[in-house]
Amino acid sequence: MPTSFFQRILLPGFILQSVLIGGGYATGRELVQFFLSSGPLGGFLGILVATAAFSLISMLSFEFARLTQSYTYRGFFKKLLGKGWIVYELAYFALGILVLAVIGSAAGEVVSEHLNISSTLGTVLLMVSICVLVAWGTKLIEKVLAGWSFLLYLVYGIFVYLYLREYGGNLNEQLFYGEIKDGWFISSIQYVGYNIAALPLILFCVRHMADRKDSFLAGALAGPLAMLPALFFFVAMVANSAQITEAKVPSDLMMQQLNMPWLKAIFYVVLFGTFIETGTAFIHGMNERIAEVYEEKQRIMPKLLRPAIAAIVLVLSIYLASSVGLVSLIGRGYGTLTWVFVVVFVLPILSIGSYKIFRLSA
Repeated sequence: MPTSFFQRILLPGFILQSVLIGGGYATGRELVQFFLSSGPLGGFLGILVATAAFSLISMLSFEFARLTQSYTYRGFFKKLLGKGWIVYELAYFALGILVLAVIGSAAGEVVSEHLNISSTLGTVLLMVSICVLVAWGTKLIEKVLAGWSFLLYLVYGIFVYLYLREYGGNLNEQLFYGEIKDGWFISSIQYVGYNIAALPLILFCVRHMADRKDSFLAGALAGPLAMLPALFFFVAMVANSAQITEAKVPSDLMMQQLNMPWLKAIFYVVLFGTFIETGTAFIHGMNERIAEVYEEKQRIMPKLLRPAIAAIVLVLSIYLASSVGLVSLIGRGYGTLTWVFVVVFVLPILSIGSYKIFRLSA
């Protein structure tokens, strides 16, 4: 069945953005940790480096997956690393628990602050929503992730415009004449390191690609499509960085500063949805890995097993979220895992992956 330009070229970037945002920049805390801490201009340069890195790695990963017909992370890393594929799986599982804990903790913070109910209840509500979506499988997940991306672009665009109109009077001076602190490049690589681990989760999109031109074009656009909302969000944060750097959930503080109830209500719905998107993508990746084993044994994965796996993983995440806290999860957890993914994914796809791509083509 023929596929559209949107499915082949644009869909991967939109779904990558959906997967990244919950653990990558939805709360704003991640942007503070990895970019704003390097100074306004240093953070801006770091985001540009991260965007270029996402594009390059996406181009190679999409083409490698297309040539080897490996559309799940298990199949992909078996072709890339051989017997060493299990290292990625262990690191991926650890990252999945961590990301789910981060978004669970952030959801709890938002619900507790604005609805005056237990943060644990907010976390549980998020996890139940993820379980429901996971139970429906790939086709619905693909549609939901892509559709929500358009809504997110719209709401973030309005939010950033209104915030800059209120606080962006000295933005040019703050951004382009701001400080560049040592370590800005390393921080951007760290950010790429843990976020790029989510890329193999969207390889089901590669089935739509017909040739190398599709793979490379889709990959080149994936970086900007995934990171443009982060860039806009970061620019808005620079306008009032003194207060924002100290906030647990910077996006929440910025929304309170605007004091626009109508936008606040829409923003929190969208924010909660981004948490659901990211959590669903990580658990869907785990389920697809299990389904692949069932297929190899010529069996079908029981439908009820999908939400059951989700429930087990989410319980572990809830415990981690309640016992550690959002700031510590981002500062310590992501910083530790990022170098693991640089070693088991980034370096191999740039070296072994590139070699195999051109060898297979020849």
